[in-house]
Amino acid sequence: RGSSSRSEAKSGRTDLIFLIRFRHCCLLRNQRCILAYLYDRLLRIRALRWEYGSVLPNTIQFHMSAEEVEWFNRYKKSLATYMRSVGGEEGLDLTQDIKPPKSLYIEVRCLRDYGEFEIDDGTTVLLKKNSQHFLPRWKCEQLIRQGVLEHILS
Repeated sequence: RGSSSRSEAKSGRTDLIFLIRFRHCCLLRNQRCILAYLYDRLLRIRALRWEYGSVLPNTIQFHMSAEEVEWFNRYKKSLATYMRSVGGEEGLDLTQDIKPPKSLYIEVRCLRDYGEFEIDDGTTVLLKKNSQHFLPRWKCEQLIRQGVLEHILS
């Protein structure tokens, strides 16, 4: 219908010009809506990197397309490269302390068996389900986001 109406409009059917313009505007609107939707999904995927870390849970990854997973992996690598370049020899982990800490150590409860967890001073802590520990905030923040630990608020 589209090509025949264009040829009729060119041959003198001026009443079809309005329909052609209307259809074109509808197509442009649909394109803008799709681009806005895809951009919003990318912003949400980028936020997942900051919330969950470099490994996404399978339940979230299941709902992502292959292209979105590829974009997440490229963003993850780009962020890691930037963090290594910023903080000197060891780099700077920007994903730590997203909320400013009130204290350096926090009390946490282990929600599932995790195994041994090494702290900077060389001591290891065995993280077993329902065990409670007093650990450095920056060391266990990632595990809190992954659902291994929960912060006990007194």
